[in-house]
Amino acid sequence: MDGLWLRDLESLEAISQDDDTRRIFLRMAAMSHDGRLPGFIDQIARDEDLDDETKGHLTELAEDPSFLLAVEDYLRRTTFFH
Repeated sequence: MDGLWLRDLESLEAISQDDDTRRIFLRMAAMSHDGRLPGFIDQIARDEDLDDETKGHLTELAEDPSFLLAVEDYLRRTTFFH
């Protein structure tokens, strides 16, 4: 259990350290709250600039509302953003 918790914490910290990544996750969390993630997932699938691996990762994360909530909560508690 401790290994999983530590890996999750490391993931959250990595997200918080990159401005672009942080913005993407905060937008995905906001879209999740508003019920707009299905449209975002469709856009990811159609985006020709993204490779299949990136599309897969983004889709998987976008479909996990508990992870998005955890990211949003972690970022709000540990970083200052607008």
